[in-house]
Amino acid sequence: MKLVSNRVDKGGAGSVILIPEESEDMWHAYNLISEGDNVRSTTIRKVQNETATGSSSSNRIRTTLKISVENIDFDTQACVLRLKGRNVEENQYVKMGAYHTLDLELNRKFELFKPEWDSISLERIEMACDVTQHADLGAVIMQEGLAHICLIQSSMTIVRSKIDVNIPRKRKGNVSQHEKGLNKFYEAVMQGIMRHINFVVVKCVLVASPGFVKDQFFEFMIQQAVKSDNKVLLENRSKFMLVHSSSGFKHSLKEILQDPSVVSKMSDTKAAGEVKSLETFYSILQSEPAKAFYGKKHVMKAAESQAIETLLISDSLFRCQNVALRKEYVNLVESVRDSGGEAKIFSSMHISGEQLSHLTGVAAILRFPMPELEDDDDDDDDADDK
Repeated sequence: MKLVSNRVDKGGAGSVILIPEESEDMWHAYNLISEGDNVRSTTIRKVQNETATGSSSSNRIRTTLKISVENIDFDTQACVLRLKGRNVEENQYVKMGAYHTLDLELNRKFELFKPEWDSISLERIEMACDVTQHADLGAVIMQEGLAHICLIQSSMTIVRSKIDVNIPRKRKGNVSQHEKGLNKFYEAVMQGIMRHINFVVVKCVLVASPGFVKDQFFEFMIQQAVKSDNKVLLENRSKFMLVHSSSGFKHSLKEILQDPSVVSKMSDTKAAGEVKSLETFYSILQSEPAKAFYGKKHVMKAAESQAIETLLISDSLFRCQNVALRKEYVNLVESVRDSGGEAKIFSSMHISGEQLSHLTGVAAILRFPMPELEDDDDDDDDADDK
């Protein structure tokens, strides 16, 4: 994300001008823009023209509109953010108060106005515009005949390609058809890696499978790279890391990212930090349940006692339409940091964020046990609060 201009004053009012430069930036924009904000961007508007004779014609005109956002839709496949709302600025083509949908796209500048910029929004801009924050991990999760090629960014796990090849079964006395099918599958996976993984950015590519599929594939890939003198694969050979997974489906990422050897390899990525925190939370929840809690009510009470060492919170909670509730979560993050704790904001589009959402989206690891919270189990309304 490129920050063109920051006009936020000390009181927290004002605007920023941003240019999304890659797919993850659209996710950041989705988290930044709330209903009630104003957004200015260029757009195409169909305009009706009537001649003196009474005939009419329509033209598509590019114009700049400023709308008050009423509805937000994020299309992850097309990587487009659609904002629907009323026009709030004089325009020769669009009446004041008329509805229009702005499509925010990659490399298209937009200006975002907020009545109040809170610390979470400003932090997200800082993170989105800092290239060192971007993750640099690729993953190929595979089993015989099925593979998913993924990019694990700091906020999203994106499946770039699904490869599904029918491989004939091994038959006694005739294994050639099976081997041909396997080679065809391996070739497709290799081409997928070349197409979707940018080795300039990616520092590590996890290749995971049950059994020996990963080893056979890696051997095949290197042999083919040597034969065809594929310098990209040969020069980046050391970036590949072979690990075990229970299947070739996307959900196997969870177990892969918890593997200690994988964590040490990708220790500088945000994804690893989130996975490790969640793993620590589950471990403490089992061994010392009075030091690990989830759900808004329990976590808020722990924060009041300045007992939170690590707060785990989903970014989906900051997208809630209830402004007062959003402020509660912003204040929770700020109070934890003010008392010397760490607040980790999980992306709901990352595998670890999906897990956290099953725990109401907010959890905490405490500095000291609070058994009195265990006794207070009247937490039925937690799900309704979100």
